[in-house]
Amino acid sequence: MIEQDVRDRLLAEPELLLEDRDVMAALIAANERAMGANIVDLRGIAMERLENRLDRLEDTHRSVIAAAYENLAGTNQVHRAILQMLDPLEFEDFLKILSTEVAATLRVDCVRLVLESGQTEDSPALLRKLGDVLYVAEPGFIGDYLSGGRNFPLRPVVLRQVMPAETPGIYGDRAAWIRSEALMRLDFGAGRLPGMLVLGAEDPHQFKPTHGTDLLAFFAGVFERTMRRWLS
Repeated sequence: MIEQDVRDRLLAEPELLLEDRDVMAALIAANERAMGANIVDLRGIAMERLENRLDRLEDTHRSVIAAAYENLAGTNQVHRAILQMLDPLEFEDFLKILSTEVAATLRVDCVRLVLESGQTEDSPALLRKLGDVLYVAEPGFIGDYLSGGRNFPLRPVVLRQVMPAETPGIYGDRAAWIRSEALMRLDFGAGRLPGMLVLGAEDPHQFKPTHGTDLLAFFAGVFERTMRRWLS
């Protein structure tokens, strides 16, 4: 027998049972046992299928919300990084900001700015002054690095996993533990050689080809316009 106070509460608030999925499942199972094995309860089967569909919808709903929050967090990260990047008034400070504040905001372990030049050895003192963020390469290096030696149209943003042997000198002494990278091709305008912004991460899953690139493409667009100011 049901305790009188429990019975009174259920009679007063029957929706308590309807809102508890475990209790409802137990009641349905008890009803099926009471009907016997020779009776097929089509209503129960339909309810079970609806429950399974509801579970899938709830999982999808949670996944969509999680993706939306992740995208919002990524957007906020990129916006903060852009504001930090626009602060410096000198090129040396600009490069320093890239390797410190911008790298921390984007949660990457290494930032490199690759510029192509036909005179890679003319100003070693200047390059040392600018720090290890700037990497000067010969013309054609960026296209080869983006394509990985394969012949296909270059994309503006490339995300991939890498091994130390695949990063010729870009990361310097950090090359041994960089496992994924984001490569953004930079257009500095007519008559100028291209550039490339490189974000390296120790986490091999931080940058993968299946990830979206819209935010990084936007960041690269702001970056290359900022660089045109320094190159003018």
